[in-house]
Amino acid sequence: MDLAFFGVQLLNGLQYGLLLFLIASGLTLIFGIMGIINLAHGAMYMIGAYLVWDLTLRLGNFWLAILIAIPVAVALGLIIERLFLDTLYKRDHLYQVLLTFGLILVLNEAQRIIWGGDVHSVPVPAPFDASLQLTDNLQYSVYRLFVMGVCLALAGVIYWVIRHTRLGIIIRAGAVNRDMVEGLGINVRTLFTLIFSVGVALTAFAGMIAAPLTSIAPGMGDSILITCFVVVVIGGIGSIKGAFWGAILIGMATTFGSVLIPSLASMVIYLIMAAVLLVKPRGLFA
Repeated sequence: MDLAFFGVQLLNGLQYGLLLFLIASGLTLIFGIMGIINLAHGAMYMIGAYLVWDLTLRLGNFWLAILIAIPVAVALGLIIERLFLDTLYKRDHLYQVLLTFGLILVLNEAQRIIWGGDVHSVPVPAPFDASLQLTDNLQYSVYRLFVMGVCLALAGVIYWVIRHTRLGIIIRAGAVNRDMVEGLGINVRTLFTLIFSVGVALTAFAGMIAAPLTSIAPGMGDSILITCFVVVVIGGIGSIKGAFWGAILIGMATTFGSVLIPSLASMVIYLIMAAVLLVKPRGLFA
């Protein structure tokens, strides 16, 4: 592996890790604060990708498609939380698992009814449909660099909100003691609706900006869900900082594992998770 090829894989790992962070941050907030095991989280990633593909096809503009798709994703999260999850907060996690697993089946079938079972792709939007020439034989996509920049900017915004705003104080307090937060007069139900809607929007947005980089296919969110659960467990449940560094670690491990040890690539992230849990049973930044 020469230096230029190593640099490309490093960028690929960083880009994949940052994309995982967008998905895992919503997952860790939903579970860490609401106590909801949302198995349908990956389906939101798929819905985001299909929404932007459909709207881009109809409108002819990728950026306009994203602007319309984000409010749709927020509305979907609000509807799911109000209609289905609101009655499960004080029940056993088994009920949550059964309900959200059922939502996976419903959303996957809805996707097939609305958009069919074909594989689709979204063209890389202008002005990012170009490549940087790294060496005579190696190029790197400008759009991938753009995705990294967007994910880093959102990570900064999420960190600032969590650490330096009143809403962030309430969210962090809710992660520690939800009953005390409610006892202080804060409307926890509204907080839960907000968190779930934002978590769904982050995941769907990740699917939207990833659409030009990957094939859009039925069930595409199932594998990403498993990877994001690994990220959340490694980083520590409820920790945004943990989700960020866990996602970067898994992104790098997946990318370099596929290049260096392809026969064991599918096992690498689980071996890393096992190693972390042996040393830090609650995750790196619990």
